[in-house]
Amino acid sequence: MAAGVLVAAVLIFVGVRLVLGRSGDSGERPDQGTPGTVILVPGYGGSQVSLTRLAQVLTAAGRTATVVTLPEGGTGDLLKQSDTLDTVVRAALDGGAPSVDVIGYSAGGVVTRLWVDRHAGATVARRIITLGSPLHGANLAGAGAALAPGACPRACRQLAPGSDVLDRIDDEDLPDGLPWLSIWTSDDETVQPPESAVLDGAVNLRIQSICPSATVSHGALPTDPAVTAVVLAALGTAPLAAPVSCPV
Repeated sequence: MAAGVLVAAVLIFVGVRLVLGRSGDSGERPDQGTPGTVILVPGYGGSQVSLTRLAQVLTAAGRTATVVTLPEGGTGDLLKQSDTLDTVVRAALDGGAPSVDVIGYSAGGVVTRLWVDRHAGATVARRIITLGSPLHGANLAGAGAALAPGACPRACRQLAPGSDVLDRIDDEDLPDGLPWLSIWTSDDETVQPPESAVLDGAVNLRIQSICPSATVSHGALPTDPAVTAVVLAALGTAPLAAPVSCPV
């Protein structure tokens, strides 16, 4: 009996060590009243152009904004992409930024979620915003992985519902005290189902819930005026909350 208790205790201890070793979360959180650099993470395919206008709007609003260049054209291993994001984050912090705000568009939101889990992102990210992110997978990727795996690069396969990568983050709760806003659109033709963007522990906002007449495609999320206005407000210093009316 004593041996059984000892084994159980060891397993619990090892489990705790593994969890802490994976997340590295010290519980420390950045000052919400002191915004730092905004880092934007492109979606599948790594197109920086998709986020250029949003970065320009942020710069015009007085923020320092940088768009990540993803390795392997944004179609390679999402875990490596999260490592690249961490390199950009650490460079911003080493350059004097007090913290970072991260915006992940489409698959860039999955990269951001992996970064939080693998690189203790909650200790340096003041706020996180995701736009139309397939946080629980996209049916299109699932079909590609099943029907044409040779034409579905690694990131594509990892974005299939039920992939090892997505199961990994599904099993992890968001760190306490990490403000996260997930914006999505019911008109999303790329991320199906669109509700894949809904994340437990985050503020989840379907843009049509505040702008009922809005028609916003997946590709339009980073440039839509209402979405942009919500993003700007969310990156302020007031407590993060879903807006109650359409901002435009």
